[in-house]
Amino acid sequence: MKKIFILFLLITTFHLSAQDKKPDPVIVLDGKIVRGLNSINPNNIESVQILYGKDAVDKYGDTARNGVIVVTSKPKPGIPPRESLDPTVTEVWDLAPMVVTPGKNVGDAPSDAILLFVGTDLTEWTNSSGAVAAWDVKDGAMTVAKGAGGIKTKRTFGDIQLHIEWRAPAEVKGDGQGRGNSGIFFHEQYELQVLDSYENQTYSNGQAGSIYKQSIPLVNVCKKPGEWQAYDVVFIAPRFSETTGRIIAPANITVFQNGVLIQNHVEITGPSQYKGLPVYKLHGKGSISLQDHGNPVSYRNIWVREL
Repeated sequence: MKKIFILFLLITTFHLSAQDKKPDPVIVLDGKIVRGLNSINPNNIESVQILYGKDAVDKYGDTARNGVIVVTSKPKPGIPPRESLDPTVTEVWDLAPMVVTPGKNVGDAPSDAILLFVGTDLTEWTNSSGAVAAWDVKDGAMTVAKGAGGIKTKRTFGDIQLHIEWRAPAEVKGDGQGRGNSGIFFHEQYELQVLDSYENQTYSNGQAGSIYKQSIPLVNVCKKPGEWQAYDVVFIAPRFSETTGRIIAPANITVFQNGVLIQNHVEITGPSQYKGLPVYKLHGKGSISLQDHGNPVSYRNIWVREL
């Protein structure tokens, strides 16, 4: 009965249009404009929608000023329905992103960031054994103190966005790995190298911006000794099987140095090793640690966003 009524509605609409000597309404079948009723099989009709006036013109243009008949066929088994000409079909209005206020200047922390060092104290940090961090804090920066050892965050993290600024000593001493050396370790084991690589030769996978002994930076964008530099990092932690403890998905990292891409979604092959090959071992979230390599490297403006 429903099919007969729909067919009657279509025929009546065209008959009235012909009597008024107006152009026929536009017929849209499964998202496509068709000519006449011959294209429509009443037995395959799922629904019919009639549009008039502004609604019709807004969706289908001036040719629809005398109305639009929108016919949708029943979907055929195994065949997805044709795309609709209605743009609202593909619009998503829920699940709106959370509003985050960006920092005033480039490098400033956004509103959802966790501030790890703002230039005043080391309350977010301990030394490598969990005792009080003993690096020097002066003029808004913290600097490796001789014999103090490395430091790490009290908090632990998984996937993060990290901003950190660093400076090699202005006074050039040593060369290669002995000049302005430090490191940023994710989960205390995956190292992003910090080194004075301005006109300073060393092995390529150990220079500034390298994933130590694993990935060479795309370019060398190091500034002169004594100038502040910035790393902006996206670190995705490795995934392990909950049942076997085996690695499922290796960690990966993207790094910008001084605004220039130097590591592009690089897969980390395991914990950084000075000797030997890296091998993954099961772990959970971890701290960010900063290395004491015997050089007075400085850090400032450190913040993270948990992803």
